[in-house]
Amino acid sequence: MTSPVALPAGVLAFATRGADWAAFVDRLPRLVASLLQDWSLHVDGAPAHGHTALVVPVRTEDDVPAMLKVGWVEEQTEHEHLALRHWHGRGAVQLLRADPRRGALLLERLESTDLTQAWDLEACEIVGGLYRELHVPAPPPLRRLTTFVSRWTDDLAALSAGAPLPRRLVEQAVSLGRDLAADDASDGTLIHADLHYENVLAGTRAPWLAIDPQPLSGDPHYEPAPMLWNRFDELAGDVRGGLRRRFATLVDAGDLDEDRARDWVIVRMMHNALWRLEDDATEPTQLNPPRRLATDEYLTMCVTIAKAVQE
Repeated sequence: MTSPVALPAGVLAFATRGADWAAFVDRLPRLVASLLQDWSLHVDGAPAHGHTALVVPVRTEDDVPAMLKVGWVEEQTEHEHLALRHWHGRGAVQLLRADPRRGALLLERLESTDLTQAWDLEACEIVGGLYRELHVPAPPPLRRLTTFVSRWTDDLAALSAGAPLPRRLVEQAVSLGRDLAADDASDGTLIHADLHYENVLAGTRAPWLAIDPQPLSGDPHYEPAPMLWNRFDELAGDVRGGLRRRFATLVDAGDLDEDRARDWVIVRMMHNALWRLEDDATEPTQLNPPRRLATDEYLTMCVTIAKAVQE
């Protein structure tokens, strides 16, 4: 079966990540063609892509504009369809159809405008408002945040004393991580876990809607950190002040407890630093963020954020 969709160069580049990714890219054209046929869709524009998925503008047989998303299925993305169905369009893109076995989602079509051009604190207010809509009781199949945090905190505790991180900060994150992992309140709420400027798009039925969740049964206070490490370079000149203003805005708009949110930021940033020091062969995901900066710069960013929220 021939696909009417030409894979973008960025999707073809997925194949360089390893044999499994190469196999995924190889079968993707046939997979897209079968989905278009099975769901009676026709292509309605040029395809785009994210870090792990191809996204194709389509129209349904009823001429409804939509987006066909076909992605790599991993533990961070396998329950995306469950979260979107659970939200039912409240604060998030509407799920129209899903085939989890094929890693396929049919989504309402949103605008291409995201929050990257928005005034920084305005964007934080918007994201904080989305927290209020998205944070509902988690459906049972979701993976628990504490399961991950326990493992990562043990790994952090085993980090060599000679690692290029402030030992006091590492020990603080280990202590906080263990306390949070043992706290019943750290599970039970449906969280997006990767909500930042590029994962919020303008819509027609709502001004802004979240996309691309990597959902967990977790703690709402886990959410703010990605809004601090994304667009970090734009804070040059007043890094500490900018971070603190972002953090305060997210806490206020999201009706979060400041102390608990601060603890999670410290833990998340030290986990990020830990992964940075690990083997680069590990594929980046939301739970192991993309390594876009030189190592020393990335570690400096992690430490700076962890310090800024508590100074």
